[in-house]
Amino acid sequence: MPLRSAGSGKLPRDPVHHPLFARCYARVSVAAESRAGMAGVRKRLLAQVSGRVIEIGAGNGLNFAHYPGTVSEVVAIEPERTLRRLAVDAALRSGVPVDVVPGAAEALPVKSEAFDAVVVSLVLCSVRDLPRALAEIRRVLRPGGAVRFFEHGRGGGQAMRLAQRALDRTVWPPLSGGCHLSRDPIAALREAGFELGPYRQVLMPEKGPKLPSSYCVLGTAWRPAES
Repeated sequence: MPLRSAGSGKLPRDPVHHPLFARCYARVSVAAESRAGMAGVRKRLLAQVSGRVIEIGAGNGLNFAHYPGTVSEVVAIEPERTLRRLAVDAALRSGVPVDVVPGAAEALPVKSEAFDAVVVSLVLCSVRDLPRALAEIRRVLRPGGAVRFFEHGRGGGQAMRLAQRALDRTVWPPLSGGCHLSRDPIAALREAGFELGPYRQVLMPEKGPKLPSSYCVLGTAWRPAES
């Protein structure tokens, strides 16, 4: 599936440039599919998705293999060039049509209310402007449309939360492609005006030591239907 850009057809300057992190993430994420149980999480994340879907922060495209046949099209936004190239390869192997597009979560290159569902998977931790990104998600989602999310963030006891905040202020974001450990995705979705549906806490990895990055939530939110 070829890359395209909104507008002139020329590739814009990448809004995110973390080539070293991208190469490391590509290796680690593939290993995590089986070792950390991520493949099972992706299946649960996408099991009930249908219609036209936009996936924000598609990474190296590991979600693509898990989209069900009820999905008519996926527009996959990935700002990092190294990961985007890998996502293009994954799109070619997908069982549903996937178009991989450069762009940033804070300025999605698509029309308003154009999608039945939005998928975000380990993305909200790393966007530069979280409220703006969620406003864009709400803009491109049709009224009544679903947000399927799997995100990590604040969790654990007081000592763990202090460690998460300390890491966020120091080494973690520059080492991890802009990731933040102490964001609260559930609170952020509520503040952005989404209706929260069922969600549950997930530890990653499911077995083993609890790390500052282990505390995740998997669930659904909706853009309220207009009266």
